[in-house]
Amino acid sequence: MLDFKRGMSIKMNGPVGSFYLKDNHPTLLVAGGIGITPFRSMVKQMDVKNMKQKIELLYMDRSKEYVFKNELDSIANNTYVNVAYLHSRKELFEKIDAFITDNKNDGKYFISGPKEMVSNIVTYIQKGNISKRNIKKDMFIGY
Repeated sequence: MLDFKRGMSIKMNGPVGSFYLKDNHPTLLVAGGIGITPFRSMVKQMDVKNMKQKIELLYMDRSKEYVFKNELDSIANNTYVNVAYLHSRKELFEKIDAFITDNKNDGKYFISGPKEMVSNIVTYIQKGNISKRNIKKDMFIGY
């Protein structure tokens, strides 16, 4: 793309796959570390399009750096997004349990982060009798 000249055209397709918001169900977003990246895009879209979808964003970061924190807080102040910055798995599982209790299979569940974390969270959510079709995952390999 660095070699593009003004006026050149490109062809694009997308989004491809199922890892995007497409309906108005209550949605749980679980991010581990850099797994926040796709969720940042999703909540920015909600802000720009003035969407009124209920979103619960759970963000765990071992380093406690919370990339995009100021931006996410700003978006949360203007939308239906609730952001929780978590420090332990216990807190994370309590929040997941509360969302499952409130929404069951009416909710959508998105998990993004390191492979092991995503696998563990998916297994945990399925133990709450949540259908696989309601769970979307995005694994970051090598982290």
